[in-house]
Amino acid sequence: MRLTPRTAVAAFLAVGALALSAAFLTGCKKAETRKEGEILVGFSSRDLSAEYTAKLSEAIVDYARTKPGVKLVMVDAQSDVQKQFSQVENFIAQKVDAIILNPCELEASTPAVDRIKAAGIPLVLVNQVTKSAGDAYIGSNDFEAGRIAMEAIAKKLDGRGGVLMLHGIMGTSAQLQREAGAKEIFAKYPGLRLVDHQTASWDRAKALAITENWIQAHQGKFSAVFAHNDEMAMGALLALERAGLKKDVTVIGIDAIAQALTAVKEGRLDATVFQDAVGQGKGSVDAALLLAKKQPCPKETMIPFQLITRDNLSQFLK
Repeated sequence: MRLTPRTAVAAFLAVGALALSAAFLTGCKKAETRKEGEILVGFSSRDLSAEYTAKLSEAIVDYARTKPGVKLVMVDAQSDVQKQFSQVENFIAQKVDAIILNPCELEASTPAVDRIKAAGIPLVLVNQVTKSAGDAYIGSNDFEAGRIAMEAIAKKLDGRGGVLMLHGIMGTSAQLQREAGAKEIFAKYPGLRLVDHQTASWDRAKALAITENWIQAHQGKFSAVFAHNDEMAMGALLALERAGLKKDVTVIGIDAIAQALTAVKEGRLDATVFQDAVGQGKGSVDAALLLAKKQPCPKETMIPFQLITRDNLSQFLK
């Protein structure tokens, strides 16, 4: 079977997710055999099929490996709130010393947080928040990400033009805050108008299909696409390129995934907003260990977003 770029990426992420899960899911069954004095940390990832979340999870796994006397058990919630709740219950039953939670949703994941707090287990929320606070939060200001991306669009359009917005999963803290940040910029530039907006649920294929529909419905009425993440930005980019319209449309996403950086380098994607997966991953492990040892830990650690264009791209390429 011939792999398209999209199916190749999907296959790569699937293999990576399986490898990560295989390496750490087995820890669930062996928790009772941990060595004396060993710190056991449970980590539930929102969804390993998404490139940014997979990178974040890999950073957590790799960094935990460098910590002597630490055992990490990782599971994949696959964007399923009920599955994540069950994973939390399993961690509690295993009597883990701390839990790192990458929540599926802002409100729907709150019962899982409340359950952890009721069990008295230290909790670190990473990358996204819930209605209930954990003992520590490691992430970035998604409101600022929305502002940065839309400000870049406003400057490219000289403050005037139609914009399409692709949302992440509705109700997640990242979706809500990135939308709110973008709306602040719309208010700042009266010449900008939101032509249409829809959720593609962080998914590239859904963003491709939605943008193809928008091209039919709104061609000539928009000059930019703001996608809440790079997966969706890449989907929108492909739809515009297939229609021969990319030269007339600015496309900006968030996360600085590898393919987005390549697209910026090639001049195809106008910009992306860097979110530090490695920094968030390391920070969440450090916080979990401090809490497990009952040592002082900052309540919140915010890692700044940064706009990436061709002008400063070299700073972010390995």
